[in-house]
Amino acid sequence: MNPFWVVLIIVLGLIYIISPVDLLPDFFPIAGRLDDLGLVALLIYYLKTGRWPAFISRIAGWFFGTGRSGAGNSRNQGRAAGGKQQAAGKKDPYAVLGLSPGASSQEIHEAYRRLAHQYHPDKVSHLGEEFQELARQRFLEIQEAYEALTGKTP
Repeated sequence: MNPFWVVLIIVLGLIYIISPVDLLPDFFPIAGRLDDLGLVALLIYYLKTGRWPAFISRIAGWFFGTGRSGAGNSRNQGRAAGGKQQAAGKKDPYAVLGLSPGASSQEIHEAYRRLAHQYHPDKVSHLGEEFQELARQRFLEIQEAYEALTGKTP
C-alpha cells in the first residue's frame, strides 16, 4: 500500500478519535469510546490485510446500491445472469477489447494486456464480493475475446 494512504488513514483515524463529533459522543462513559475502538480495530485490520472486512463491503453495498439480499444470493444471481448472457450470444471480441475491426495483432495483444491487468481477480481482491464477481466475469470475457481473435490462449 502506498505510504501516503497509510499516513492519511492513520491521521484521519486519530482526528476521529480526538474529535468530539462521533457516532456515539464521548460524554457517554463506555459507549462513547466503543465506536472509537471499533474504528481503530477496522483501520488496523485494513492496514494489515490491505482490504476491508466482508461485512464492511456488504454494508457499503447496501448504502451505495450494489448490495443485494445476501452475499450468497448475489453470487448466484450474478452467475445466473452471466450464464443467460453467454447462452443468448457472445459479444463481439473487438468490442470487448475496445478495438475497431481489423486491428493489428500487436494492438490486440496490447489491449488484452491492458484490460487483463485492470480486471485481473487479484487486482480487485480488496473490493467487495460483488465487484470481485463482476471483475472475474469481465476477465473471462477478455480472455475469450483474445482467444477468438488470435486463436491461442494467453
